[in-house]
Order: sequence, then structure tokens, then C-alpha cells
Amino acid sequence: MTEPAAGGEGARGSGGEAKPGTAADEKPGTRDLVIEAIRSCFDPEIPVNIYDLGLVYEVRVEGTHAYVKMTLTSPACPVAGTLPLEVKNRVEMVEGIDTAEIDLVWDPPWTPAKLSEAARLQLGM
Repeated sequence: MTEPAAGGEGARGSGGEAKPGTAADEKPGTRDLVIEAIRSCFDPEIPVNIYDLGLVYEVRVEGTHAYVKMTLTSPACPVAGTLPLEVKNRVEMVEGIDTAEIDLVWDPPWTPAKLSEAARLQLGM
């Protein structure tokens, strides 16, 4: 199982090798820009961005293509039809990204345990 993207996957090691979640042909910093774009998307019911909520499980950049594996807080989420499209549109606005693929998954299911420390503080948890 891939750790949530918020857990720091995709960093480059001291030897320059790609860690899980990155692509060898990724331009330095592009993945960070994609994550910033994702952080501009919010769940309308919770005042925290979807990245810090732990809804994003994986972010990869391969050339000019970005891949995002994400979930929602529940399958009955009222933005299930619009939030993945919003993420796709925001990611495709990133300089150097031409296309984005959003993979909406339900396994593993989201739980509050996936919240980042920043999200926990923001929600008073």
C-alpha cells in the first residue's frame, strides 16, 4: 500500500534516486507545485484543504503528465461528482503540466487518522 502523499513520499534521497511516488523524468519542484495546487482544493464541509485532510494518497509527475490517487471522506460525499474534476483542473493549471489523471479510489477508506498534524491543529483535535 502506498502511504498518503502527505506523509512525505516522493522525496529524493541523497544519491538522487527517485523514491516511491516520483518519476525519474520529473522536473525538480514540479511535484511540489502540483501538491500546492491540490492544497487549493477544499472539502466544503470541512475547512481544511484535501491534501492535509489526507484525501490524497499518491502524487506522481511523469514528464508533463500528473497522476493523483485520491479518495473522499465517504462515497456519499456531496462533491463526489465535482471535487475530482476541480483537482484535475487545478493540477492542469500548474506550469509544466499538460494533462492530469485523477484516480478516485475507495480502498483504503478515509478515516480521521489520515489527517495531517496541521489539519488536526486547524480542527482543534
